[in-house]
Amino acid sequence: MHFIQKLQEIQRRNESLLCVGLDVDPALTPSHIKSSSNPVLLFNRRVIDATSDLVCAYKLNLAFYEALGDQGWHILRQTLSHIPRSIITIGDGKRGDIGNTAERYAKALYNDLGFDAATVNPYMGRDSVQPFTRSENHCAFVLILTSNEGSSDFQRITLGGRPFYEKVLQAAVSWNAKKNIGLVVGATHPEEL
Repeated sequence: MHFIQKLQEIQRRNESLLCVGLDVDPALTPSHIKSSSNPVLLFNRRVIDATSDLVCAYKLNLAFYEALGDQGWHILRQTLSHIPRSIITIGDGKRGDIGNTAERYAKALYNDLGFDAATVNPYMGRDSVQPFTRSENHCAFVLILTSNEGSSDFQRITLGGRPFYEKVLQAAVSWNAKKNIGLVVGATHPEEL
């Protein structure tokens, strides 16, 4: 099923545009969960159970799971298996590398882990994004204008009379032949939206 079709179906069914981030820091889990054998997984399951009829997507920031080593990978897989298949899953790894490496990242996120979408850093160019858009069943959310403090270091630099982020946006639009590229624009930049 085309990514857009799956997204529209869950948006319609749940009457929602809400994406919930499952970016769990074990140190910040609620005290009544910390004593469980796997507090991060328990927290994720409870959030999913409480919200699965209210959301259209879950976004899992891979760094929070990778930092936990083998246990983190297990938690990531168990969390993904707990999310209803009708809901979009986004692997938030902001991957971006040369073509053959990007191929491996896309394969791991889509084929092995089963994500529907991934966040992608386009700084290395088209070949760093293409592997994430080969299948119409998947979506690449391309970083355009982020909300982090250092975003202005590069994203707002003027090149040819336009901010760099606008050039990245223009490139992402030109790469979107299959209609499976989304854009990451921080909500802290409403004037640019």
